[in-house]
Amino acid sequence: MIGVQLRYSFRVYPSAGQRTALARAFGCARVVFNDALRARETARAAGLPFIPSGELSKQLAASKKTPERAWLAEVSSVVLQQSLRDLDTAYKNFFDGLKGKRPKMGPPRFKSRKDTRQSVRFTANAGWKITTGGKLRLPKVGDVPVRWSRSVPSVPSTVTVVKDSAGRYFASFVVGTETETLLATDSVAGIDLGLTHFAILSDGTKVDSPRFLRRAEKKLKKAQQDLSRKTKGSKNRAKARIKAARAHARTADARREFHHQLSTKIIRENQAVAVEDLAVKGLARTRMAKSVHDAGWSAFTTMLEYKAALYGRTFHRIGRFEPTSQVCSQCGVKDGPKPLHIRTWTCGACGTHLDRDINAAVNVAKAAGLAVSACGARVGPGLVPAQREETGTHPKTSRASGSQAGISVL
Repeated sequence: MIGVQLRYSFRVYPSAGQRTALARAFGCARVVFNDALRARETARAAGLPFIPSGELSKQLAASKKTPERAWLAEVSSVVLQQSLRDLDTAYKNFFDGLKGKRPKMGPPRFKSRKDTRQSVRFTANAGWKITTGGKLRLPKVGDVPVRWSRSVPSVPSTVTVVKDSAGRYFASFVVGTETETLLATDSVAGIDLGLTHFAILSDGTKVDSPRFLRRAEKKLKKAQQDLSRKTKGSKNRAKARIKAARAHARTADARREFHHQLSTKIIRENQAVAVEDLAVKGLARTRMAKSVHDAGWSAFTTMLEYKAALYGRTFHRIGRFEPTSQVCSQCGVKDGPKPLHIRTWTCGACGTHLDRDINAAVNVAKAAGLAVSACGARVGPGLVPAQREETGTHPKTSRASGSQAGISVL
């Protein structure tokens, strides 16, 4: 069966001495990355050819023998070589963006010791392994305790140790896993993503938006205020920064967990799923920016896409210019755009009374070629257009079974 690459991350708890060893590894990898980047940028400024990776590796080996860089030998050499490979990847992504092979991104930048996220990568050549006691043995670091929340489907070849902005340590494994074909089902779903309701399915299900950032806004604001009052460079400021980062991390973790539960539920219950390719970057420049970032649509659709590939389902992404809110899902007549405050409307051609969001979800499914019934978009029968004062009302809808409180872990 076709394999899928998945990332498994586990929380690790290094001791004080192990944290010091990891900090040394983070620093050495950062110095090697910056030295290699500086060498290439200097060559570019002088009009010289691009320095290949082999030449950078030779320069690294020579620098370890000098008094100024002798301390690079205190960490695993594999970590330093992986830092050079990371620089090659950064350049490749930059050049591919210029060629149109991937979204554009900036050139590689120098890393700072003040960066809130640090990481190092150990390959099989480094001799790392998982001990019989379940600890992660890292070269020149030691046996680090790991909280195994689930089993790894196959033996990983590399491990990346990450320290995030909240001061937490994680071991990240990228492993190949075989696709798990679920039992076939006749159900298909078109999904319209929103802010009042996070997701509206073509069968009429509405999932409330949890608004994790909005709910934690007061705590986050207080943590940021406490941080701003501390003297720069002081230990109290460092403590306040960690406290604020942990508050943000809790919000991000809750959002990610919600996305995982909902995406797994939708993929398991539907044979095919269709979503709209939203212009998130454009919406993030509007007055709705905070709510858009709080929703996390891009992360959710990415989860849907890879879980569809993992479980043998079909995933469709339709164009963002598809007029899903302007077309009647019952008769297909397009009657033009409508203001956002219009949540229900009556089709002037067939007289069907429609819910704006459910109608859009049905049209998303139809645009993807899915055979979905349009009856779910109907709020109530109507043969005459609604009165003007009625078109702007907000009908009270019952909380669907797929709302935040009702999503089970699947």
